[in-house]
Amino acid sequence: MKTLFVMDEKDYTDEMPVIEKTTVRAIIERDGKFAMQRSKYGEYKIPGGAPDPGESNEEALIREVREETGLSVIPDSIEEIGTTLEMREDALKKGKKFVRHTFFYRCRVGDTLQETNMTRSEIELGFTLAWASMQEIIDGNRTALREKWNIRDTEFFRWLQSKENENG
Repeated sequence: MKTLFVMDEKDYTDEMPVIEKTTVRAIIERDGKFAMQRSKYGEYKIPGGAPDPGESNEEALIREVREETGLSVIPDSIEEIGTTLEMREDALKKGKKFVRHTFFYRCRVGDTLQETNMTRSEIELGFTLAWASMQEIIDGNRTALREKWNIRDTEFFRWLQSKENENG
């Protein structure tokens, strides 16, 4: 899968032990709006998360979207978009280099909503399913760029916006 962009804070050394993570994100668009998790603070997060042990990226994508939004991904609709790479000193484990590979997939969902199964932190942030335009997401996140995922997701939509502008 092609690399879309790299976010490197360069606040680590090559000698630091590496903590490497993989996550998947679902880009679900319908009628010019994207399915997002929206917090009680107004920030938008792309649905997705980390694969469980033995789970494929596609299986994780289907599970995470259902857990976080209640939407059901149509498996045959999953298409690769690309990956991003984040590198920085780990925020919780100082002295370690954090590397995250995020795999973005475009997919469609059915019309039926299921019950969500969010994490404690998602519940505390008041996340709910929201459909928003690309500009609403970028503008909404501009005022709340406090989390690393928020910055990555905003950069993804800026990247997508630039690609759409290139293609007219």
